[in-house]
Amino acid sequence: MKAPCENVVWYVLPAIRSELAKELAKVMSQKEISEILGITQAAVSQYVSNKRGSKIELSDDVKAAIADLADDIARVGTGDPTLAICEICQKIRENEHCEICPG
Repeated sequence: MKAPCENVVWYVLPAIRSELAKELAKVMSQKEISEILGITQAAVSQYVSNKRGSKIELSDDVKAAIADLADDIARVGTGDPTLAICEICQKIRENEHCEICPG
């Protein structure tokens, strides 16, 4: 049995990164996205092409929160999106229908 934290690392965070990378790819290069998210350009490419981070379906409100974060990043410039990503992750984990993150 996997601990909930493992499920977050393997499924939830990649889903968030994937959606965020797709939103950011509308206005910036994969290289810029990789620098902002602290991941490789190859990882961004995989997120954008749904080869990574597509194991769970995000709710519309979570997608909206990610789109808002992408807008903030694009408008304000580079910054550390870690806190906002953590808040989105928490929103997913608190969802009553989340079967990946029990409790």
